[in-house]
Amino acid sequence: MYCNLTQQVQMSFLSQTNRLAQRPGAGTTRRSQEMDNPSRRNFLKDLGLGTTTFSLTAERTPAGQMPGRPLAADLDSQASGPSSIMAIAAHPGDAFFAMGAAVALQIHLGAQGVFLSLSLGEKGSSTIAPAEYGYLQRQSAERAAKALAARAEFLNYPDGEIPESADVEFAVCDFIRQYKPAAIVTHWRGSWHKDHRACYRVVGNAVFYAGLPALQRKQPAHAVKRLFFAENWEDAEGFAADTYLDITPVFDQWLEACAAFPMWRGETGFRYNDYYRSLAIGRGCLSGFTYAVALMSPPEQLTRHVHAL
Repeated sequence: MYCNLTQQVQMSFLSQTNRLAQRPGAGTTRRSQEMDNPSRRNFLKDLGLGTTTFSLTAERTPAGQMPGRPLAADLDSQASGPSSIMAIAAHPGDAFFAMGAAVALQIHLGAQGVFLSLSLGEKGSSTIAPAEYGYLQRQSAERAAKALAARAEFLNYPDGEIPESADVEFAVCDFIRQYKPAAIVTHWRGSWHKDHRACYRVVGNAVFYAGLPALQRKQPAHAVKRLFFAENWEDAEGFAADTYLDITPVFDQWLEACAAFPMWRGETGFRYNDYYRSLAIGRGCLSGFTYAVALMSPPEQLTRHVHAL
């Protein structure tokens, strides 16, 4: 969850009141943009009960963290810098259109960003043969990654047939251990697309495997600190945003990267450009930013660890 580059993290009523006690008269972040009279949404946000905005920064690992499990929202964690991030998607278009802005922002803040596609999406065109279209998809992803100063990786499983197997999970685990992202963005499970549902489950197990020290692989174990699910028009069932990310600093750069894909302009039948551009504006309106993307967290990540109320 995020705010502007110089803004503090808002995490609970406790942290809110502590700041007010330390700085009498000070308000919450971006208070100047809010109404003087508190609304129900702002009240819930300040208590940490509604959708909030956070900065995805690297955090220390609590002593009691379970191996293979993302961290809870520990209020005592101290920010130390921008988090490295990996987008893991079923297809290259999903990686850049739905998850690319989050990756772009972390790179803008000085972190490392990686895009991992489980398939090339080679069956996505009705006019171009799968082998040729897969090649074009890979080229587009590599150009888009270069435009964002990111890395692009591929596993090349058949489009529409991404398997849910230990082999796939270990392959993704190996990439996680290689790049050591603090945060991962991937698909939400509520999708009508078979590959997207498979990716959701594969990533969950891969994160678990990556964090197990007893599991011997080429690279040592790595614990992912934060897991997020991206907002995707194909994954809308049950998606409930709890995180708004201010992508204003990288909005234009992200759009330019997405434009490396012909399908971004609607050539496969869906107007991706119009949809995701408009969605960023709408999410910005809801969060108080100019442009934003919405993310969803697993329930355990929203759990608070506090010493007192």
